[in-house]
Amino acid sequence: MDWPEWLALAEFAVNNKIHSAIKISLFIVNYGRKLRMKADIRRKGNVKKIIKFAERMKKVQKEVGVALRKVQEEMS
Repeated sequence: MDWPEWLALAEFAVNNKIHSAIKISLFIVNYGRKLRMKADIRRKGNVKKIIKFAERMKKVQKEVGVALRKVQEEMS
């Protein structure tokens, strides 16, 4: 199956959609700016770039989560 390709695109779509409760996209919430896509996601070659980008972002978010939990524990 080609789930890794589709999951990255699904994550992109969810994060770029205006959220019904907060009336802005999750991308704006996380990064403070609108998402600008440099690649044409319809072309097969660019899917790999998007997957790499998504993997990098997941790594950063995981590292930030660990740091936040550490600070939270220290403050308890």
